[in-house]
Amino acid sequence: MNGLHLTADLRHCRCDIAWLTDEARLLAACVQRVQASGLQAVAQLGHRFPDTGHGPGGVTATVLLAESHLCVHTWPESRSVSLDVYVCNFGADHSARATQLMSSLLDLFEPGEALQRAVERGAPPAL
Repeated sequence: MNGLHLTADLRHCRCDIAWLTDEARLLAACVQRVQASGLQAVAQLGHRFPDTGHGPGGVTATVLLAESHLCVHTWPESRSVSLDVYVCNFGADHSARATQLMSSLLDLFEPGEALQRAVERGAPPAL
């Protein structure tokens, strides 16, 4: 059960607002980027949240991968996004593909600020 878990918290995204509010558009872009990175999408689900007094509702887009998952959550009212890319490395190392996928999503959202983290999952603890 080893793998790579990449996360990014994005602020001040300069992308077209539709990337933060249009469920179908965002989900299609996620699937395209998954395929372009060499990972395999096996299912997908998107949800648009209702508008609020603060502005348009955000979107959650999830792509189930043969290797694990991609999940994107948007907050258009603050032009923020959270990204989660996890790949299991059982049988093959998918780390470079996960990194490529994360990079393409960062390019899509054009954040002014990005806090990125990488966690090796299932690795033995350091002594």
